[in-house]
Amino acid sequence: MTGYDGEVFRVAYDKVLAKWPAEREALTVRTPFGATRVNACGPRDAPPLLLLPGGGGATSVSWYAQAAELARIRRVYAVDVIGAPGLSGPAADRHPRTVADLTRWLDALQDGLGAASTDLGGHSYGGWIALHHALRAPDRVRRLFLLDPTQCFAGFKTAYLLRALPMLLRPAPRRVRAFLEWETGGVPPDPDWLALQEAAVDFPAAKPVTAPRPAPQALRALDRRVLLLVAANSRTHDPTEVAARAAALLPHVETAVLPDVSHHALPQSAPAALAHHVIDFLTRG
Repeated sequence: MTGYDGEVFRVAYDKVLAKWPAEREALTVRTPFGATRVNACGPRDAPPLLLLPGGGGATSVSWYAQAAELARIRRVYAVDVIGAPGLSGPAADRHPRTVADLTRWLDALQDGLGAASTDLGGHSYGGWIALHHALRAPDRVRRLFLLDPTQCFAGFKTAYLLRALPMLLRPAPRRVRAFLEWETGGVPPDPDWLALQEAAVDFPAAKPVTAPRPAPQALRALDRRVLLLVAANSRTHDPTEVAARAAALLPHVETAVLPDVSHHALPQSAPAALAHHVIDFLTRG
């Protein structure tokens, strides 16, 4: 165990945040579960777009490669999930423990941003949170995009879980690096982003909220347009299965495959096609 170093984490966080558009703003939104850090950019009078990062050390700053493009059409609000690595500060004994808690947290966050409803997107675990929010509070979600979401339409591959186990049991920067290099197929990640992932080792995070995959009947009843983007080279789950199950269950889903990219290369190393797909989806019709 290396021990968490808050100063090293903050320096690494700010270095990745510097890749955002120059006009970015750092906001703090009070919620019943604690103060939530939101990194924002784009015109203040544009429709709001709320972005959630993945789990396992990811933070709001991971959206830097898309922030400028998305800010051309939306007021972008990228969130550090409460209780997870980042600059959000959960209340002492009030971090979310259930899916209902996550919905209450996002409700309060949207209220604090002055948004009755938002477009909503999430990567990986953030996609799981976003989908559950859309199912529980559909009036607060205009359109939903899911970026290679986990545990929404298919389970993890056994090989992925086995590779992740040493990192989970004995967290260390070298184990984080080895795992990410394996999942991304040896494609070198952004060194600043990788340094932030390593700095998140032993972050004093709360236990993540987990639950079974959404029930098929709930997915069939979702009356919202959904964009599902799957990573062709994902080792996390079977991308073909994810796309097929989503198409069979969601009544208003569009699916696109992002070629030559893996699950953990998203969103920071995504091809330009990612932002183009999202912008087209959000502005069409």
